[in-house]
This record gives sequence, C-alpha cells and structure tokens, in this order.
Amino acid sequence: MKLLSINVGKPIETDYKGKNIETGIYKKPVSEKVYVSREQVEGDGQADLVHHGGSEKAICVYPKEHYSYWEKKLQCQLKPGAFGENFTVSGVDENEAHIGDIYRIGETRVQVSLPRQPCFKLAKKFEVDNMHLFVMENGYSGYYLRVLEEGYVKEEDDIVVEHRPSHGVTVALINRLTYHDKNDRVGLEQAMLAKELSESWYNKLSKQLSAL
Repeated sequence: MKLLSINVGKPIETDYKGKNIETGIYKKPVSEKVYVSREQVEGDGQADLVHHGGSEKAICVYPKEHYSYWEKKLQCQLKPGAFGENFTVSGVDENEAHIGDIYRIGETRVQVSLPRQPCFKLAKKFEVDNMHLFVMENGYSGYYLRVLEEGYVKEEDDIVVEHRPSHGVTVALINRLTYHDKNDRVGLEQAMLAKELSESWYNKLSKQLSAL
C-alpha cells in the first residue's frame, strides 16, 4: 500500500450553472514533503467548512485503482488529485479500508473515519452533470482520515496498517447501506459496531436502523 501523490489547493471562485461558487476541489500534486496537522494537509484549504475539512475530514483519500474506470467512462486522462483528494493511494480502496483502521504514513498516524460524500462541485470539476451521483452509485467514493499523530509525509511513503478493528465494517459497507440497501438490518447492526465512524454518519445509520 502506497501514498502515490500528495495534492493540495486553496479555494478559488468559479461559476456553476450561472452562480458564483467557491471551491477547494482543484488540487495539484506537490513533490516535497508536507506537514499534516490534525485539521488538514499543509497548503490545502476548503471553501465549505461545514461539509469539508475539520478533524474528522482532515485528509481526503482516493484510490488510484479507480482512475482507469473513470478515464474510460469520461474519455480523458486523469492526473493525481483529479477527484479533489489530498492523498492518491494504491492498495487500499473502499473494500480494503475498514472504519477505524489506523495507518502509519510517514511520520503520521491516521485513522479511517468515514466515506467521502461528494457534492455537486465534483460535477463542476469534470463538467459532467450528476458526476457526484455516479460516484455515490458505483461506490468509488474515496474516504476520509482523521489525524491521530501529526507529522510529515512524502510521495511513495508506505501505508502500514498498525491496527484493524475486529468489527469488519468497511467503507464499502457504509456506502452500500447509505445509498443502496437502506433496509438491510443485519448490515446496519454490524455498522453500529463501528464506533470509530464519524458521529454524524453513525447517527444517520442508527436512525435508519431504528426506523425498521
């Protein structure tokens, strides 16, 4: 498992369907080592701090393995950071990443906290209507990390699993329960074992279960 690219970018103003918006989705790779704090990657920024950023979403991760699918679907070549992610990684996709996994990356210790829930700004980035909905439907969402220990990271750092919870709740499972199988009681009961899931998402799934 590898950290292939570190991508950062400050918010910019742009136009979307006739409205002026501010977004931090346009990120570019950096080759030098970068400091990661508990809130974000050095040099990065978010325009909407309600839905992006903060300690539960300090690092946005996207698996490189999904790039070939999107390149074929979109008929274009993609560069690292294409999905607005801070870390482009290999070997740890949504099926491999467990909620609560603790990884050592460079000097940092980080923990998988929740799936990424893309917004309309992804549609703007690719100039494809409903692009964010396509991501939700196929499960190629990426995910977020919270930072347990700050420090420097660099390209090609190994991603080492230091701890994996026994509950077996993956990012892929959370996506499936959220977008497809909302009435899967067994799955929801399993998801409730993942206490490391971000509070907001945990509460949302808990309400789904209570409604059955």
